[in-house]
Amino acid sequence: MLALRLVRGSRPLVQLRRLLVAAASAGTGFLFLYVLADAVDRPAGSFPRLLWALVPLAATVQLAVAVARTDPATRPREGLDAAGLGPVRLGLIAAVSTAVACTLGSALALAVFLHLRGNLAGLPFDGAGAGLLHADQPLPPAAALTLLAVLPLTASGAVLAMRRAPAPAPQTGLPWGITLTACGLAVEAYAGRGGPGMPAGWSLTAAGLALAGPGLAYALGTLVQAVRPGGLRLLAGRALQEEAPRVGPPLGLLCAVCAGALTALALRDRGGLHVPLGPLTGPAAALVALCAAATLLTSAVESRQNRSAGRQALLDLGAPAKVLRTAAGLRAAALLAVCVPISWGVAQLTSLALTR
Repeated sequence: MLALRLVRGSRPLVQLRRLLVAAASAGTGFLFLYVLADAVDRPAGSFPRLLWALVPLAATVQLAVAVARTDPATRPREGLDAAGLGPVRLGLIAAVSTAVACTLGSALALAVFLHLRGNLAGLPFDGAGAGLLHADQPLPPAAALTLLAVLPLTASGAVLAMRRAPAPAPQTGLPWGITLTACGLAVEAYAGRGGPGMPAGWSLTAAGLALAGPGLAYALGTLVQAVRPGGLRLLAGRALQEEAPRVGPPLGLLCAVCAGALTALALRDRGGLHVPLGPLTGPAAALVALCAAATLLTSAVESRQNRSAGRQALLDLGAPAKVLRTAAGLRAAALLAVCVPISWGVAQLTSLALTR
């Protein structure tokens, strides 16, 4: 009940971020239901379709975790321990809030899916969605509810794990991330463009880039303030090093999404990537890209919130606001200068692995 009251009494910007999680959950839930209906109609080859549907699931869970981290209602504050709201209770509140947003999205996905199939009140759009969603086949209720429950349970569990797990040093994940990325490329080269090995290889590559992201951001901060830096470069470099644990993982996932898009463009004239999601392949890719971009922006908002005290202290000391804005622009330009070549390089290696 307390979690629901906190959700209802939050500010409009916080509510907007929760609505983004609900919208992403609705898209993922609709994709799960489509895969289920397609599996009922064509059981052969349903496992690769389910594997590809797990990619939007992972992107949505990461967005939900990022939104939960920026939720001011679950941040530790003075006096809350005396009221019984310690770290464990606040973590449970964050998990419940995440589960509420994801359940709302899953319920919306179920309602839209059944409406398009004509199971609620006739066939909309002159029955155009009935054939796509296999309305002639019965939808197993238990399987549908189980698939829709996967996202709320996974997201709330990930939020609880995030609240309890200590943050590792950014540099520790860099070698492991590089190793995972190389393993993913090797799996893609072995599996080729068909079969379940390709989504597994791409998932390993994306996980490796997300794991290496904090180390890359920290190294970039070191590079920005190298060789006789002035105040501007020192400010930008130190801020990058401080933001690396939060901005690094979504930056790595965004690099993986961009690399996947570039790979699809490179292989467009050679038969494409053979993603077995049918007409929902484009919407699923757009959902993953939007989730990655929203996660990165949400992490940037979190970093800005954590730097608010230091920013105010610099302003009180007489630092011009223009210097702070220029430092923020320098950080964004540096991250973009790293993200573009990494995405291009991974795309080139992936294209070579899939056309060997």
